[in-house]
Amino acid sequence: MDEHLVSNTMNKLNRILIIVVAMVLIAGASLAYIYLQPPPKQQLILSTTTSTFDTGLLDYLTPVFEKKYNAQVKILSKGTGESIEIAKRGDADVVLVHARELEEPFVKEGYGVHRVGVMYNDYVIIGPRDDPAGIRGSTNASLAFQKIANTGEKGAAVFISRADKSGTHTKELSIWTKIGIKPSNRTFSWYLEAGAGMGTVLRMTNEKKAYTLTDRATWLAFKDQLTNLDVVAERDADLLNPYAVIPVNPEKYPQRNYRMALAFAKFLISEEGQRLITDYKKGGETMFFPIARNFSRASELGFPIQEKEIAWYDSQNS
Repeated sequence: MDEHLVSNTMNKLNRILIIVVAMVLIAGASLAYIYLQPPPKQQLILSTTTSTFDTGLLDYLTPVFEKKYNAQVKILSKGTGESIEIAKRGDADVVLVHARELEEPFVKEGYGVHRVGVMYNDYVIIGPRDDPAGIRGSTNASLAFQKIANTGEKGAAVFISRADKSGTHTKELSIWTKIGIKPSNRTFSWYLEAGAGMGTVLRMTNEKKAYTLTDRATWLAFKDQLTNLDVVAERDADLLNPYAVIPVNPEKYPQRNYRMALAFAKFLISEEGQRLITDYKKGGETMFFPIARNFSRASELGFPIQEKEIAWYDSQNS
């Protein structure tokens, strides 16, 4: 055979071999790159009340959850009423809220499933340090509200309401109802409706040296900024403030990430989640108290079938 022909043939074979080897190496590298890449993060949209966000609790809890479940949590922080409306539109996977009057219809109407108690804190009435209504030290919220109204009628006190259909606003209105008062800007000059979140209302209250109702955890988070205010009434059993987690109903909204919603609820009510909630403090003070597995306490706070719901969650794989 012609040596020149043999040489050309060998050169061609070498080139082909080099190309094949290069392709194999590239394919192998590509497969290795794909294999070594972490799986994509699961997205979870949480619609929740402002207090869980403003207090820093979610900044403390969600990184633990995200790492555990390879998740990315998007937080929509609104009042409870608006948070539930977001979920009703199918724009969230799970809600974490604090107004039984709104939560139970949300489940009953088929928007949410398996409402379960997570934790509680309490509400406090804050007011100006000179306390013109004379309610300092009161443990009776209804009596304190009555005195604020009486003092307001004399032009010596102002009450600022969130007026945003939040859990705090719902609680406030329930206290006014108990004493037969239906306050509004239109009927009482001493009653101001902010239509805003708790942080904004606290700043307004501080500026006007007024009274308002807030959850204790948010007060603790903001109090260093509120130099004109003190807690003036607290420790009424009627001021206890329980929180529930409720996944959005997957039958009504199949596009939602029910698997992650279930995982998030299970995380909050797990021994780990409950311990994290207990350990979260500001200035050495506990912000929230867990109730998920304290069935008698949960029942007292508006979760009559807590034991049944916990058993259901514990039986689910997430």
